[in-house]
Amino acid sequence: MKRAGGSVARQGRVAATVLTGMALLAAAGAGHATTSAGPPPPSHSAATPGYSAHGADTCLLCHRTNAHVMAIFRSPHARPADPRGPFGPGGLQCEACHGPGGAHVKAFGRKPAGLVVFGAHSATPIARQNATCLTCHKATVGHAWPASAHAANSVSCAECHKVHGAVDPVRVQATQATVCAKCHQGVVARFREPYHHPVPEGTMTCSSCHDPHGSTADAMLVKATTNETCTSCHARFRGPFLWEHQPVTDNCENCHRPHGSAQPALLKESPPILCQSCHDAAGHPAVPYGPQGLPGGMPNPYLLVGGCINCHSRIHGSNSPSGRALMR
Repeated sequence: MKRAGGSVARQGRVAATVLTGMALLAAAGAGHATTSAGPPPPSHSAATPGYSAHGADTCLLCHRTNAHVMAIFRSPHARPADPRGPFGPGGLQCEACHGPGGAHVKAFGRKPAGLVVFGAHSATPIARQNATCLTCHKATVGHAWPASAHAANSVSCAECHKVHGAVDPVRVQATQATVCAKCHQGVVARFREPYHHPVPEGTMTCSSCHDPHGSTADAMLVKATTNETCTSCHARFRGPFLWEHQPVTDNCENCHRPHGSAQPALLKESPPILCQSCHDAAGHPAVPYGPQGLPGGMPNPYLLVGGCINCHSRIHGSNSPSGRALMR
């Protein structure tokens, strides 16, 4: 930041110009906003020690040429008529999130210790960055965040969310997976398998199954268990059934890979190998494969072609009085 020069009158004209520009940008941003920022932040005023006298107008004297900064006026955070937002009536505007900027101005652009800068590579501790966001968004995020895997791994809100901008990609169905993929490369590889949930196609999102802000379930699932999460969509397998298949009631992941598989139906292995990982073949024609193929004479063609489910078609459970073997 360069030291201001010229007369006081000239500085006044610059400030007035910036004021007009900010008002126009804020009005334009109101047309793009769809959500509010949340509860109001702690009340301060321009007279509070440490804060600048003119809020965002002071910031824009230097930052108005930064496209990333100016994009805030197209975001929900800059709605001038929203009393809950930083730019609402009586709001602290830029300083609501970045902290008191009076010392920053007096230091001619240097970054004093009290200024909050967001992002993974910022000198501001992640905990402080996230605490700033939670000041308004705690009710939206929920109370599970402190115990979530993202919080435990020091992930900042700004690593996933784009605050300065009309669109936050992580909240858009078509682009959310791209944001998550920056860290979860192993999951991305699974989605490249021939059989997968339609996340890459944009029909589903990661948040369809996982709560990124934390939950009490394993893998931050949106429901209490894996089965509850799966049956939110696959309701026909929910049960209860008269005849149940124990691995199904225990955990869908006993047989299925949720993100992707080389086998149809996202199975871990192809039948009958998958079934034989639990079922003893003694006394049943579905004996394991050996060096000579299936022993005992001519192999059963039904077993070879489609596996156990050719006969045991109700593999998830049956309500038939004769369905003890899950055959009907």
